[in-house]
Amino acid sequence: MFSYVYGGATLLTGVVFLVYGLLCLFSGSMVAEFQRWGLSRFRKLTGSLEVLGGIGLLVGYFFSQVLVLASSGLALLMLLGLVARFRTHDSLLESLPAGVLMITNVFLLIAALGLLPTT
Repeated sequence: MFSYVYGGATLLTGVVFLVYGLLCLFSGSMVAEFQRWGLSRFRKLTGSLEVLGGIGLLVGYFFSQVLVLASSGLALLMLLGLVARFRTHDSLLESLPAGVLMITNVFLLIAALGLLPTT
């Protein structure tokens, strides 16, 4: 059962970050969001890191060392995203995706480090 949760979380989160990263790079609404947060200069970097992290999670499904790097980087990125949302007084509902993705990546990191059974 745990291996299904671990594998499913890895694959689903990888796809989510690929999509969000591409939206961050190419969506006009994300341009507006980064302007609202006062972080316009970091939008392309953030989108690129999300795309790379998503790819890293998908590759990490097969190579745990890559999963450690990708999940730790994405957890940090989501923590910074939560800080940005709190600074602009976004609602809990608006902050929820970043919080869930951060917790999911911490879970994947702990599992990839072998601190939780994955089989």
